[in-house]
Amino acid sequence: MDTFDYIVAGAGSAGCTVAARLVQAGRSVLLLEAGPPDNHPFIHIPGTFIRVHGTRRTWMYRTDAQAHVNGREVFIPQGRTLGGGSSVNAMIYIRGQQQDYDDWAAAGCTGWSWDDVLPVFLRAEGNRRLGAPLHGTQGPLKVSDGVYRHPLSQAFVRAAMESGVPFTDDFNGPRQEGVGYYQTTTDAGRRCSAAVAYLGPVRGRSNLVVRTGMQVERVLFDGRRAIGVAVRADDGSLHEYRCREEVVLSAGALATPKILMLSGVGDGVHLREVGIGVRHDLPGVGRNFQDHLAASVYARTRRPVSLLGHDRGVKALGHGLQYVAARRGLLTSNVIESGAFVDATGCGRPNVQFHVVPALTGDVDRAPPGGHGISLNPCALRPRSRGTLRLRSADPQASFSLDAGFLSHEDDLRVMVAGVRLARRIMRARSLARHLDGMLMLPDGDEDAIPQQVYEDYVRTVAKTVFHPVGTCRMGVDPLAVVSPELRVRGFEGLRVADASVMPRIVSGNTNAPSIMIGERCADFMLGRQQAGERQAA
Repeated sequence: MDTFDYIVAGAGSAGCTVAARLVQAGRSVLLLEAGPPDNHPFIHIPGTFIRVHGTRRTWMYRTDAQAHVNGREVFIPQGRTLGGGSSVNAMIYIRGQQQDYDDWAAAGCTGWSWDDVLPVFLRAEGNRRLGAPLHGTQGPLKVSDGVYRHPLSQAFVRAAMESGVPFTDDFNGPRQEGVGYYQTTTDAGRRCSAAVAYLGPVRGRSNLVVRTGMQVERVLFDGRRAIGVAVRADDGSLHEYRCREEVVLSAGALATPKILMLSGVGDGVHLREVGIGVRHDLPGVGRNFQDHLAASVYARTRRPVSLLGHDRGVKALGHGLQYVAARRGLLTSNVIESGAFVDATGCGRPNVQFHVVPALTGDVDRAPPGGHGISLNPCALRPRSRGTLRLRSADPQASFSLDAGFLSHEDDLRVMVAGVRLARRIMRARSLARHLDGMLMLPDGDEDAIPQQVYEDYVRTVAKTVFHPVGTCRMGVDPLAVVSPELRVRGFEGLRVADASVMPRIVSGNTNAPSIMIGERCADFMLGRQQAGERQAA
C-alpha cells in the first residue's frame, strides 16, 4: 500500500496549488483527480474552451427543481480534469473586493482580511502589464491582457461609458467599479490553468505522484485522525491510500461536502436518514451554498458579426492557421473579453457584474436564440439566498440533492432586475445600438416603461449560474462552521479543506483567483508559515 506525507483529493484550482507548494517544500504528495489529464487542445486554446463543456472533462451537476426560478433545474458544470475549473473556465482574473475579505475577518475568520490575503495574491500572480503595489509580476499564475478584441466587445465598452459607467483599465485596481476589458489567466495566447502554472514546474519531481481517473469516495480515519482515502478508479476498482501527515479535500464546493458526508462527517440526523454511521456531527456540512446567478439580455445584430459557431470551412481554417502561426486572432480570445462592475441599486459598492459575450448564448438545457447577436449577462455579486446540499443515499456513485435556494431572498431578484434594466440602457446607447437590430425576449421601448413584474418574470425565466459555487464547508468559529480559519475540519486531526467551499460568503467576482489564493494559504498553514506574504521556497 502506497503511503505519502500528504494526500490532496482533487486537482482543481486550489488542489494543484497546495500540492505544488508542498512538493516544493520537499514533502511527498499524492494528488488524485477524478477526471482525465488536461491533454486536450481545446483546454489550452482560449477560444475553444466552451467545446470542453458537456464532455467527460466536466461534471454536469444540476440542482433540484428551484421554486423561485419557475421550477427549473439549474445546471452547474464544474471542471473534471487536471486544473479543475481553471482548465475549463473563461480565464477571467478577478480577486473580488477588499471589503469581501474584511467581512470574512469580521465574521471570525481571523487572518483572512484584505491585508492578510493581498500578499498571497501578489505571490501567486505573474502579471504581464501591471505591477506593484497591487499586482505581482513573478508568480506562477500568468495574467495578461487579451490580444484580440471583438468589435462587439469594444462597442459594449463605449456604450457603457456613454451610459455613465467610468472606464477602468484594471478591475483589480484601487477601485473595482467601471467598464473595461478583463485580464485573463493566459500567457502568449494559451491558457494558464492551475495545472499549467503550479503542477507544470514540479511534475518531474520524485516526491509528487499524480493519478487521474481516481475518484475519492471517503476519508479513512484512525479515531479522530485522518490517515488516508478510499478511491474508485475509472475501471470500477477500489483502492486505499495512506498518508503520514494530512489529507486535504479540494474537490470543490459540490464534491467536497459529499465526500465528508460519505465519510460520516455532517449533520447527524441527515446521515442516519441515508444509512451512514455518524463519525462526527458537524451540521454545517453542505449548508451555506451560494453561487452567482446571471440573467442574459439579448439583442440581434444587423450584420453577421458575432463570434460563436458561425465560422466554417475556409474561414475557420484561417483562424486556426493564424493561431498556430502567430498565437493571434480569434482563437486567442477568452470569449468574455469585456465586462463591467457597477452599483446598480445605490448600495455604495459594485453589486452587479457584466459578462459580455459577442454572440447569442443559451444554457446547458436551453438553445440560444437564432442568428447573430450579443448577450449581456448581469449577475448579482453578493447574493443573500442560501442553499443546502444533501446526499440521496449512501452510494458514492449516486447523485446528490442540491436545493440551491436561488432567488429565495427578495433582494437578489431586486438586484438582478436592476442589472437587466442597466443592460438594456447600455444596448440603447449609440455605440452599441448602431450594431443592433432589436432586443429579444423583452418588450421594445424605454427600459423604465416596462413594468417591474415583467422584469421579475423574465429574470425567473432565464436565470442561470456563472458556475461559481461556494460556501458548503465554510470556515469560521461558530457552531455551523465546518473548518477553522486554518482550514482544519473541526473535530479532527490531519484533515483540511482547501477549495471554494470554505468561503463564508461569495466574493464579488469570479472565483478562480480566490480559490488559488486559498490553496496558497492552506499550504502556508500546513508548512507552519504564519506570515501570509512569506514567499514559498521555489
